[in-house]
Amino acid sequence: MFQEFKTFIAKGNVMDMAVGIIIGAAFTAIVTSLVGDLINPLIGLFTGGVDFTNNYSVLAGDVAEGASLEAARETGASVFAYGAFIMAIINFLIIAWVVFMLVKMVNRVKEAAEEEAPAEEEAPAGPSELDILMEIRDALKK
Repeated sequence: MFQEFKTFIAKGNVMDMAVGIIIGAAFTAIVTSLVGDLINPLIGLFTGGVDFTNNYSVLAGDVAEGASLEAARETGASVFAYGAFIMAIINFLIIAWVVFMLVKMVNRVKEAAEEEAPAEEEAPAGPSELDILMEIRDALKK
């Protein structure tokens, strides 16, 4: 059983998957930073600094007027944090757009590389069945 496990782990597709997961985690950190540190502040400039994160409704408990979502949660109150959900959706859409643009760019680079690659010369086609039959016919006539 250990030998089977060793063979399974040594297969290329398992190693490729592991490398993909590691690279994906690193890429996630890059995209999250891109959105949080670069794109969201630019959007904030155009929207007047709109941030829905602290928008919530108190379902049960006492919360001071104007308290942040974090302060409301610390008091133990039950809160309906719709603003955090809205911001999560906005961040998801931004991240999805950035990933889409990156994939589109990578596909363009791949297509350009494929166009520049020298085309493989096709092997000369052999005689067709009809050509061979005609040769046999001509040989039999002689």
